[in-house]
Amino acid sequence: MARWILHELNCIHTQSTRQTINFQLLVNFSHLYEAMTMPPLNAVRTFECAARHLSFSQAAAELHVTASAVSHQIKSLEEYLGVRLFRRRTRQVELTPEAEAYLPVIRLSLEQIGEATRRIMSRQDQVIRINVAPAIAGGWLIPRLYDFYAGHAGVEVEITTSMRLVDFSHSDVDLAVRYGKGQWQGLKSHLLIREELVLVCSPKLLEEGRGPKSADDLRRLPLLHVRPKVTDWQEWFAAAGIEAVDLERGIGFQSSPLMLDAVEAGLGYGIVSRHLIQQQLASGRVVMPLEINATGSNGYFLVYPESRVDDPKVALFRDWLLSQVTD
Repeated sequence: MARWILHELNCIHTQSTRQTINFQLLVNFSHLYEAMTMPPLNAVRTFECAARHLSFSQAAAELHVTASAVSHQIKSLEEYLGVRLFRRRTRQVELTPEAEAYLPVIRLSLEQIGEATRRIMSRQDQVIRINVAPAIAGGWLIPRLYDFYAGHAGVEVEITTSMRLVDFSHSDVDLAVRYGKGQWQGLKSHLLIREELVLVCSPKLLEEGRGPKSADDLRRLPLLHVRPKVTDWQEWFAAAGIEAVDLERGIGFQSSPLMLDAVEAGLGYGIVSRHLIQQQLASGRVVMPLEINATGSNGYFLVYPESRVDDPKVALFRDWLLSQVTD
């Protein structure tokens, strides 16, 4: 290859029209140089994943390949670059200084490639993908979707639920609803619901005369907990002026819908956001035995990458959903 380049340059130099240079040939040389310095994309993607996890086995699980395949891709990239990227340890790997300098640029480049790809595909893709916490999916979002479909024929909404925070850079999710204080690095957030925490129970507990007369009575009654929202009872008791309550007793659940099922079954008393139980309250499946409300320190926020603020799909669903927050 090098001999061919030198031959072509020599031909240009010895031509009678030495004062002009074949511009197209120089463009070809430029493209050739870029191709010679561009690392294999699959190896780069594997490096970013392994560097993020600091584990070849975890990278293999995410990429759906074997750990051996990950090791092979890393080795090929190291040979291409002529530097070591990882120090192999017994149970983990460590980044070399060269890798630490290389990683931020690679990560940004992959994100830009992914974003450009999503933008092109979104012109044809009429599916808006949103990931939400289980509590807000059935109790708040889904009942409102009729309004969305009425005004946006031909657009579909695909909803997935999870308690884990979605990684936008490694999924096809467009937007998500997260529970917290509204501050996540690299994400734009909009408040949907500021929690108004209320006490709920099954009406049969009141009918049987087992309901609380005051907040202090709950010291002796079965409490139901949503484990990812461990502060709910603390904040409610604080609003009621009750201190030194044993919050370890009672049954724990991984989501508010599961806890509400237990409430309806009469297993105990739960704390939940009022916005999420409008249907249960209207139907009488649950009741509020005490009119004590607490404003929670957290809320539910609509979030998406800052780089997608002007994305047509994101803007469409965002603007509609924010119009619903006063309902």
